Amino acid sequence: MGQVLGGIQDKFDGKKWKRAQLEKISNKIFDRFIDESGKVELTFEELYIAVLLIYNDLNKHLPGPHFDPPTKVQLKTMMETYDMNLDGELDCEEFTKFVQKLTKDALKGVSQGLIICLVAAPTIALLTKRATEGVPGVGKVVQKVPSSIYASIVTMAVVLIQKSSELSE
Repeated sequence: MGQVLGGIQDKFDGKKWKRAQLEKISNKIFDRFIDESGKVELTFEELYIAVLLIYNDLNKHLPGPHFDPPTKVQLKTMMETYDMNLDGELDCEEFTKFVQKLTKDALKGVSQGLIICLVAAPTIALLTKRATEGVPGVGKVVQKVPSSIYASIVTMAVVLIQKSSELSE
């Protein structure tokens, strides 16, 4: 029984899942740069291209705002931090740690947006529906709309507001 519960807990452990997904992404990108000679380290220019590929994937697959990749200067500084053996290149392990740090802020922003859309907006919708019950004219109309539809409408409104604020920035 303990093994079953442990397996279920592992599947729902967000940090482990996120770490595994980032490792898959970084390994996939890293493998694209292994050349015929078997060289398994990324130079700065290869790292820059790899980061552009990662941000392209993030922007394609994650909801929310478009994430801009760091500048070459920022990447150079990060590369110096994660180049443990100081050879001017990143091996697979160094690259994986680099990607985890690189994507941390982007994933945090996505998580916050999802929490707002999936938790806060429906809760606010149901609270506003209850609050309008006593309002003459409006209360009767709002009560006729099923709660699930009302919550969806308010959630869509929140998403549209978020999108419009992103565009104005």
